[in-house]
Amino acid sequence: MPFNFHFDISSSWTFAAVVTLCVFSALLLLRAMVGRQLHKLASRRGLAFLSYPEQLLDATSHLFLFAVAVLAGLSQMALPDQYRRLLEYGWVVIGVLQAALWANRLLSVSLDRAFESHRASNPSSATHLLAVGLLLRIVLWSVAVLLVLDNLGFNITTLAASLGIGGVAVALAVQNILGDIFSSVSIALDKPFVIGDFIVVDDFMGTVEYVGLKTTRIRSLGGEQIVFSNTELLKKRISNFKRMEERRVAFEFGIAHDTPVEHIEKIPGLVKEAIAAAGFQTRFDRSHFKTFSERGLIFENVYYVLTPDFNVYMDIHQAINLRLMRDFRRLGIRIAFPVHTVQWHPDTPLPMRVPLEQVHPRLRPASE
Repeated sequence: MPFNFHFDISSSWTFAAVVTLCVFSALLLLRAMVGRQLHKLASRRGLAFLSYPEQLLDATSHLFLFAVAVLAGLSQMALPDQYRRLLEYGWVVIGVLQAALWANRLLSVSLDRAFESHRASNPSSATHLLAVGLLLRIVLWSVAVLLVLDNLGFNITTLAASLGIGGVAVALAVQNILGDIFSSVSIALDKPFVIGDFIVVDDFMGTVEYVGLKTTRIRSLGGEQIVFSNTELLKKRISNFKRMEERRVAFEFGIAHDTPVEHIEKIPGLVKEAIAAAGFQTRFDRSHFKTFSERGLIFENVYYVLTPDFNVYMDIHQAINLRLMRDFRRLGIRIAFPVHTVQWHPDTPLPMRVPLEQVHPRLRPASE
């Protein structure tokens, strides 16, 4: 449709450009001044709540300020009614989208702070917050899009029906991504593990650092980060050592075959005393002369460490081993080690020495 204005177009556009430039400059200056003051106040004790307005100001993009300045400049022109209506639509669109950005920033900051506070005290709640954040963001942006479309004159009911059909096609195209997202929600709700748990998946082991929408990240014992797809992770058997209430320890040792029987009878008592002396975090279960073996007389011993902490278990087991070594040396009990005995009869002829060249023509002594 041709422009049918009853004024000097060039002067009107020039005035609108000047207004746009002035408004944009003023908004940038105001944003910088307010941001600087909020940052100073938020750093003071007792005014930490001002960090939220500071985050809102930080979420106010330059594109939004420029759009406001342009619309303000165009509003000074004597535009026809249909263009005035477009300006009104523009105000609605940028207003709703910017409000959604502000709400999204507040949501992100609140969830991040709650996540960090719960990460140490209650890891299961921290994992649950990930699913809550996802659902809230979906609701937020869905409402924002519907508000924009409704103000633009679209029939939301008809659009929702159309989106339902299109949503099926999109879901089929991105089913792997959606599967990971739903797996993330399942991890957050069912809690097979939470952040901070030490887990073993197949041949990989480490501490859970982060549970995202698509992946779960584990810090291995070697220091590298291992990334698992949420869907594939839930299909595997997961061993969660953090939830182990106590640790069952079974260990064996062998003593020499020529150990006197009276000393062999004392060994279960020595093992029991060594485990009891290791501290109140242990519980003796049994110690038995298990079997005869080529490597000695084998004793099998079982006890429990009443804490899942691996370092505590290693300290206790080391103390038990040292105590047993001292008791065995005091009684003269020797720890068995592999021995191979070769018997040779004097009448057996020794093997003849065969020159290397007779074994293979290419072999020669090193001196040659």
